Amino acid sequence: MDNLVGRLFRFVLKLVLAAFAIVLALSVLAAALIVMILSVFKSILTGKKPAPTVVFSRFQKFSSGGVWPGAARETQASNPKTSDVVDVEVREVRDDKRLP
Repeated sequence: MDNLVGRLFRFVLKLVLAAFAIVLALSVLAAALIVMILSVFKSILTGKKPAPTVVFSRFQKFSSGGVWPGAARETQASNPKTSDVVDVEVREVRDDKRLP
C-alpha cells in the first residue's frame, strides 16, 4: 500500500510541476509577444526601424560570410557596373526666386 501511495504522490507532483512549467513558458512567450508588439508600434510612430532589425542588418552587412553563409551576396567585385567611374561636369544651381 505504501508503494501505491508513493507512486500516486510522485505522479501528482510531476503533474503540478509540469503545469507550473507550462504556465511559466506561456507567460514568457506572452511577455515577449507584448514587447514585440510595442516595439513595432513604437517604430511605426517614430518612423525608425526597430533596434533588433538594425543590429542584425549591421551584423550581416559587416560580417564576411553574412548571417546565412550559403546565400548569394552581390558585391562590387561581382558586379562591375557598380565600380565604374562616372565623370560629370560640375555646375552651380542658383535660386533666382528670393524670399522677401
